[in-house]
Amino acid sequence: MMRRLSKTFPSVKHPNPSKLLPSVSIKSEAKSPSKSKPRSWSVYLILSTNTPIKTYVGVTTDFSRRLKQHNGELKGGAKASCAGRPWICACLIHGFKDQSEACAFESKWKILSRSLPRKRKDDNKVDQVNDLSLPLLRHRQAALNRVKGIFDCTHLEIDWKLNPI
Repeated sequence: MMRRLSKTFPSVKHPNPSKLLPSVSIKSEAKSPSKSKPRSWSVYLILSTNTPIKTYVGVTTDFSRRLKQHNGELKGGAKASCAGRPWICACLIHGFKDQSEACAFESKWKILSRSLPRKRKDDNKVDQVNDLSLPLLRHRQAALNRVKGIFDCTHLEIDWKLNPI
């Protein structure tokens, strides 16, 4: 059966179009919200192992993926973390109710870290990674202690991987 859509473009309408195309089953990859696992938000502190020794605070739902990004093994690491590669985990905080709470906690930790006075480095010490990293970790821990005074942290699990004490 021939049918014209316009004078310029004729169209042929087939009686059974399914015979012309192989059947394709399309499965939906999206899961319903009730069945999907809720994302668990974490705030983390990482420490560079190359000079200049630095720390970095971030937020994520998948820390192992995020650490690989910071170390350049996967795409997507923060620009600020390129210079300190490789990075190791210093502290991981789990148990945030949602992204908003985790981001507010991360932001407050960063702000308080900047506002706290830093102790001056003793010039007589040998510049080794431990000598440089301990003051940085203690500084971040002092800022975290202030954050804990502002936020309700009773539901959080704070796991120090590197002991700053």
